[in-house]
Amino acid sequence: MSAPLGESSLGALLATLHTTMHPSTFVFSTFPLPSPPPAPLKDLAQMVFKEAEGTTLITTLQDAESHGVQGYTFPCRMITCEVHSSLEAVGFMAVIATRLAQKGMGVNPVSGFFHDHLFVPLGREEQALQCLEELAKENSNMSKGEEAG
Repeated sequence: MSAPLGESSLGALLATLHTTMHPSTFVFSTFPLPSPPPAPLKDLAQMVFKEAEGTTLITTLQDAESHGVQGYTFPCRMITCEVHSSLEAVGFMAVIATRLAQKGMGVNPVSGFFHDHLFVPLGREEQALQCLEELAKENSNMSKGEEAG
């Protein structure tokens, strides 16, 4: 078994948390099996995930509308956590989701190979960014206090 790629220390992940908010509005849609999403839309998707009930697709609102997708839901913004987190890191997304939940905000986290991505409700993205910035600052201060002590 090889060593995990990316950062796995929860303290380091939180202390070095920097984010990028993507400019597009994203939506979630589903396509019942065995019907796949339209090929052009599948190629444009941010994420495609197969479940027993159907295929979930995350794409931009613009792409969903231009390809005639009916019944999409959860208009949201995507925030990327720019720290390269290990897929084996423990607690990183849980801490973030808990902090956003304390603000009454749901989040749909998605982990890629290099980064974690947060889909937050449209209209609450600035509040989410502020919350994440505060979380990073708190953990950066704790990390600096540990170094000084």
